[in-house]
Amino acid sequence: MKPGKSLNSMAIATAVIALSLIASPPLMARCGNDGSGFSSWLADFEAQARANGIKQSTIDRALKGVTYDPKVIRLDRSQRSFKLSFEEFYKRRVGSVLIKRAQERLRSHASLFASIEKRYGVPREILVSIWGLETNFGKDASAKYSIIQSIATLAYDCRRSKFFTDHLMAALRIVQKGDISPQKMRGGWAGEIGQVQFLPGSYDKYAVDFDGDGHRDLVSSVPDLLASTANYLRAHGWQRGAPWGPGTANYEVIREWNRADVYVRTISVMATRLKG
Repeated sequence: MKPGKSLNSMAIATAVIALSLIASPPLMARCGNDGSGFSSWLADFEAQARANGIKQSTIDRALKGVTYDPKVIRLDRSQRSFKLSFEEFYKRRVGSVLIKRAQERLRSHASLFASIEKRYGVPREILVSIWGLETNFGKDASAKYSIIQSIATLAYDCRRSKFFTDHLMAALRIVQKGDISPQKMRGGWAGEIGQVQFLPGSYDKYAVDFDGDGHRDLVSSVPDLLASTANYLRAHGWQRGAPWGPGTANYEVIREWNRADVYVRTISVMATRLKG
């Protein structure tokens, strides 16, 4: 025993350590590169979710039947870097048909766009361009994959475990808030939700209930999805009334939505064309 260290003080220190271990949130299980450890990982994630305020009833609803999906891992590994030039990308993704559809929506939702512009300061041309480019106004929105199962698989996988674990926790919060049921939370293999392709973390943080029905619905509510897009851009520094061309602050805000240079330039050019 070191000088000055009484048995009493040692006992107290031991008790404090024990209590701190009990109070500490559960640690996540180690990630894996195949499905063999997924069940154990998921059980530990459930414990972490409870420690973060997710109700057991929400966990049961959201994670019941969730399994490791090797197809999602194959898709994740087969991604290729984007190498189209701006001209090629714009021609392939925009074209006269998308411009026409965008103009139609600017007319049919004119009052809605005006309300959103007033509240958030983001021009309608930017919002309709993002809506069109992301999913062709919902026409190309995928509902093939269970968002929760896909994100749970990617959270367990070692490549980007922390990134997708945060999104999985956000998905549980979305379910708990009553925005979307687990059964309706379907989208792309990487977890994109709805017509403007929010990942769960962005959905949880920036989605708004603009139609006032008590739910933030980015799957089927046009007011919610457009206002949520505007809210995201405003939160990332959009400057009301300012230009959005290359070299401007607003051009860089578009980059916060999507980092690809061709995407940022396409939104800027498409919006300018629609503004006419």
